[in-house]
Amino acid sequence: MSHPLEGVRILELGQVIAGTYGSQVLSDLGAEVIKVETPEGDLGRNPSVAPYRGLSGLFLTLNRNKQSIVINLKTEAGRNIFYDLVKISDVVVDNFRPGVLERLQIDYPTLSRINPRIIHCSVTGFGTEGAYKNYPAFDIIIQAISGHMAITGEPGRPPARVGIPLADLSGGIFSCKGILAALFDRERTGKGRRVELSMFDSMLALLGYMGTMWLTNGELPQPPGSAHDYTVPWQAFEAKEGYVVVATRQEVFWSKLCGVLEDPGLADDPRFATNALRVKNRAVLVPLLERIFRTRTVADWLERLRAAEVPAAPVNNLDGAFAEPPVAEREMIVEYDHPDVGKVRLPGNPIKMSGVSGTISKPAPRLGEHTDAVLSRLLSLTLDQIASLRQQGAIK
Repeated sequence: MSHPLEGVRILELGQVIAGTYGSQVLSDLGAEVIKVETPEGDLGRNPSVAPYRGLSGLFLTLNRNKQSIVINLKTEAGRNIFYDLVKISDVVVDNFRPGVLERLQIDYPTLSRINPRIIHCSVTGFGTEGAYKNYPAFDIIIQAISGHMAITGEPGRPPARVGIPLADLSGGIFSCKGILAALFDRERTGKGRRVELSMFDSMLALLGYMGTMWLTNGELPQPPGSAHDYTVPWQAFEAKEGYVVVATRQEVFWSKLCGVLEDPGLADDPRFATNALRVKNRAVLVPLLERIFRTRTVADWLERLRAAEVPAAPVNNLDGAFAEPPVAEREMIVEYDHPDVGKVRLPGNPIKMSGVSGTISKPAPRLGEHTDAVLSRLLSLTLDQIASLRQQGAIK
């Protein structure tokens, strides 16, 4: 089956998560991703990060389907090889600090002179200009400064980060959008574009309506735990053997929930007659619900709630999450055989399209594994030429 991005070639200079996740997603859609690494390799290869049999689980996940070549861009010969690859590629992705592209002579003005159709996407921490451009931009730094940590966790408890590296991932999420938009525009204009985004900007955008309520109404949110500022009940409740979540956005769901709870007093209580009143009387209602939910197991509650069509779910850890029926139904576990660690199982591609079946799943590459093959296949270099470049220290 044809994948929509077949024929698109991406040169990835990105490292760790923010500079690698986006092109990994694009590789699932059929793009050829050539990972251009330094002689030391992507920092994401650090085996102490999510260690798995001597390798990094982070790297094994975010570099599926990619080819690795090693080019020393600090050498003239190495830069010339990179320039030759740019001539026959569609996209360059990086997440370098401001100034690095210019020092290496691989900034967009330079690359666009070599290939006017090239799309160059840079993921930064705070942008390429301005007061914060050189600030370190680790995930927890961005989660903290963007306001996300202040609204995550239980009320009255210390700030908590989102359990996944959301700030790093946001760089990949929005770089995908920018690259795809630029590719579409290039079909009309024939010209490439510079795409630049910051993780800080991305996390501000992900605040959504909470950002709007502060900017428009001066309303500062507080950490709600699993609860909702504007809907009650909408949270996790402790049951026997775990927690169950209910979400009663419409009044019909509140009515059905009262029937499941078998407490007619709740439905008839004027303090809880509307969602606005339930929000106002949250401190009275929630303890009542907590006492009721503790009387049955999660499985019992789920059977009753789902039968009554009340939105509900268990609070799964990953063992429960990956055991849910949609995982198998939608092929959300893929695997590959890695030459160093054997079988690797990992989350699949959430984007499903007509005319495409299955998920591309090739092993994350060893450092420089494809250097010779890529240079021979794409640039028609001979073995002697490749050996000469290696002797010069331009490639590895």
